[in-house]
Amino acid sequence: MKINKLIIFLILAIVIIFLIIFFTTNNKKIENGNNDNNQILNMNSYEAKIEVTVKSNKNTNKYKMIQQYKKGEYCIQEIEEPENIRGVRIEYANNTLSLKNSNLNLTNIYENYKYISENNLFLNEFIDDFNNNSNSKKQENNDEIILTTDCRTQENKYQVKKKLTIDKKTNKPKKLEVQDVNQNITVYILYNEISYK
Repeated sequence: MKINKLIIFLILAIVIIFLIIFFTTNNKKIENGNNDNNQILNMNSYEAKIEVTVKSNKNTNKYKMIQQYKKGEYCIQEIEEPENIRGVRIEYANNTLSLKNSNLNLTNIYENYKYISENNLFLNEFIDDFNNNSNSKKQENNDEIILTTDCRTQENKYQVKKKLTIDKKTNKPKKLEVQDVNQNITVYILYNEISYK
């Protein structure tokens, strides 16, 4: 009788240990999966082909651009469309801003230029604002992750909030919206192609 109770007790103990191990392992897998979805928040570089729509009170302008970013080294943005400003390239590295127009063979260089860090067209700026703002929010649905944050400087009433939508399957950004003080979209960026590390 005592041996039967001892065997039952040992079996229950083994089952409980296996259950604890099983649930602990599954929780770690879930946490790692969530970290994969947040991988973009820790990126160090990216290249993207984007479509940008900028809305003002009077008109709407559309652009196709290529963006490149490498943390601590450079930010580059080159316009592909519209045709009349094709080849205009903005490069920022070592506190120096270079504006180049390959069609007109013109270059302007601005030393000790600090304001590129407030450019809400760059994905890395969204990430910095999201990671460093206590008002940042994350929402999820079946297909998307939506990250919302405030713009770093609240002085510009046309750029107050930003919202990044990430595709859950590919873990890549789909679109970035910048909103004004009235929650109207002033900048809409569609990521046609993007790769990041």
